[in-house]
Amino acid sequence: MTQIQELAPRFFRISLMGEDFMNAYLLDDVLVDSGPRFAGGKLLSMLEGHPLTAHALTHAHFDHQGNSRRVCTAFKIQLWCGEGDQRAVEQGEMASISPAARQNLAWLDRALAGPPHPVARSLHGGDLVGGFRVLEAPGHTPGSLAFWREEDRVLVIGDVLFHRNPITRRPGLMEPFATVTHDVSRNRASARKLAALQPSLVCFGHGRELRDPRHFADFIASLPAA
Repeated sequence: MTQIQELAPRFFRISLMGEDFMNAYLLDDVLVDSGPRFAGGKLLSMLEGHPLTAHALTHAHFDHQGNSRRVCTAFKIQLWCGEGDQRAVEQGEMASISPAARQNLAWLDRALAGPPHPVARSLHGGDLVGGFRVLEAPGHTPGSLAFWREEDRVLVIGDVLFHRNPITRRPGLMEPFATVTHDVSRNRASARKLAALQPSLVCFGHGRELRDPRHFADFIASLPAA
């Protein structure tokens, strides 16, 4: 099993559980996402020999920021995230990114999340990160981000969509669970914006890469309007 795979020039997927169950990415010298806390040792081992200049998050859920402080401390690099998720990253206040129905479980999200860490830079649409442009894609969390490289149409979307069910492990496109999505309607709007880019390679927090822009667009077109 290949744990670090080059999917496009200067762009790598890091498989933290199985081949594609939980993914982080290297955008040239920037690490995007860090997986859940229990994968921290594996992640640091896989990053040996890869010089990093920064660490960015697609969003602040525990399976994406669980090792962020550990990585930033080990490599002496800055942590960057979307403005809407900054409070959760810096203070561990997960209620700010949770749907209303999950507010009473914010304690569980805090327990699962990695330790808080200062955010050195709040990312916004148009910012350049590892050769990719930042796209604001709110909905799954208020500050969810995607990363887009137009020259070869590579898109990293975090959890705007899954390409593998994180519970059953069944492969295939699906929306993220409503129980952990801050605003489902807003997330669908973000998905439609990303589909309009017609990416040739789509990469997910959960699941294998997708090299079929028509399938990606058709799935998103099939989503309810609200």
